[in-house]
Amino acid sequence: MSKTSVLYDAPGPRARQRNVLISVVFVAALAAFAWWVLSALNDKNQLDLAKWDPFVTDSRVWTTYLLPGLQETLTAAALSLVIALPLGALLGIGRMSQHWWIRRPSDVIVEFFRSIPVLLLMIFANQAFAEWANIDRDIRPMYAVITGLVLYNASVLAEIVRAGVLSLPRGQTDAANAIGMRKTQAMVYVLLPQAVTAMLPAIVSQLVVIVKDTALGGAMLGYGELLSNTRLVAGNYSNTIAAYTVAAALFIAVNFLLTGFAGWLEGRIRRGRRGTGAVVPHDAGEESQTAGAGLPAPALGKGATLPGGTDLPSAGTGTGSGTGDGGPAPGSS
Repeated sequence: MSKTSVLYDAPGPRARQRNVLISVVFVAALAAFAWWVLSALNDKNQLDLAKWDPFVTDSRVWTTYLLPGLQETLTAAALSLVIALPLGALLGIGRMSQHWWIRRPSDVIVEFFRSIPVLLLMIFANQAFAEWANIDRDIRPMYAVITGLVLYNASVLAEIVRAGVLSLPRGQTDAANAIGMRKTQAMVYVLLPQAVTAMLPAIVSQLVVIVKDTALGGAMLGYGELLSNTRLVAGNYSNTIAAYTVAAALFIAVNFLLTGFAGWLEGRIRRGRRGTGAVVPHDAGEESQTAGAGLPAPALGKGATLPGGTDLPSAGTGTGSGTGDGGPAPGSS
């Protein structure tokens, strides 16, 4: 008889054997496909050691093509994120506004630019800069790539911000309103700081998408990013597979570093919030006793002393702290 799990029935002996058989067949099929691909590449002399030599023996491959391309990729991605993140935050907050003249335009902007492929936004931006802006032709592709990435990713980040804020308990907003905060203050000081931790993984995922989408500008607009320069390496050295493998490794390394940094930052934020706590200052405690401000006095633990060095009486000594006449507490014998 199979054991019952919370989400599904645990597989029995036959089901486990069938799963193992399916896994073995899948791994064998995957290995056969990989062997066929490598054999085809070897027949085309794409796996020869000479194809990989330029990356070790010729420094121009790195100084002329790969490193400048990587720099352009990171520059476009960084500028796009720096502009898109605050813009997306404003649009996301605008979509939650109770004023229709703020909410409706924000809805239209987000839905419009989120529905258009980022490549079309880059092409339209490049043509607009060519027609109506006095931008040098050499740097125009970079402006077009950044513009397309900002318009698209700001719309996506707006939905991330909105989802992060709406994921918070309703009591957070009610508590902020109860202490007299305005809507803007509650959003800036209460809701957004708490939603950052929930939004961080999605924001980093979008940053990874931005890094990869810079390749669209190189393919269509001639922007000198990493993938575009890799195409030049493959053409000059006739090592297509090796060149694109190295480019893929660089993309993987960059995105891995971004993901690792985001994980470290998220953990640090969580640890910082667990380590902080509200502390009532000594002056506030005195004010609550003298002026009746209603602030609770700090709790005194076991072994604490009162002002003047007097020991704190322990429970059950018959001090009559709650009776008012010095007698024993009600219910005591």
